[in-house]
Amino acid sequence: MSATPPVATTAAHDSPVHIRPLRVLLATVLSLAVVLGLAGPAYAVTAAEKMAVLTSFTQTSASSYNSWNAARRNQGDWAAYGFDWSTDFCSASPDKPLGFDFSLSCHRHDFGYRNYKAAGAFSGANKSLVDSAFYADLKRKCATYSAVVRPACLSLAWTYYQAVSVFGSLEAVDPADVEAAAELI
Repeated sequence: MSATPPVATTAAHDSPVHIRPLRVLLATVLSLAVVLGLAGPAYAVTAAEKMAVLTSFTQTSASSYNSWNAARRNQGDWAAYGFDWSTDFCSASPDKPLGFDFSLSCHRHDFGYRNYKAAGAFSGANKSLVDSAFYADLKRKCATYSAVVRPACLSLAWTYYQAVSVFGSLEAVDPADVEAAAELI
């Protein structure tokens, strides 16, 4: 019997496997750098790239909503874009009028307004786009409720849409209209 310990071999070549401590150390350091985010500077997003994503997140389609919602749930993946994800949901209006949950629709609406404003691109066209996406989101939400209560939900959706389309920008509000609305309350 031999006193020499067995040497591990690879199946393909039956040659000895030697662990090289320097390679192991290097691999460990690189892995740690990646985990800690020290591997290098983050990718810088251009203004055009940010606008392209913002535009894609504020369309009226269900796929646009779904993309925005996936990003909302994984905001860290979008940190390089510097988006403002803050929200006050439906502002002074109830988030769940009569039990219909409009919270996420209001959140996406806030996202659109806040980020177009931050980009200096809150034009009439972009405001209209965000408002239209809001209404489409509300109608899709209403479609999830039973046919018995859906008309009430759609009526509230229309009311919420009208409120943002008229009062969503101070430039669009005539002070006389605000005074007239206050008298109705």
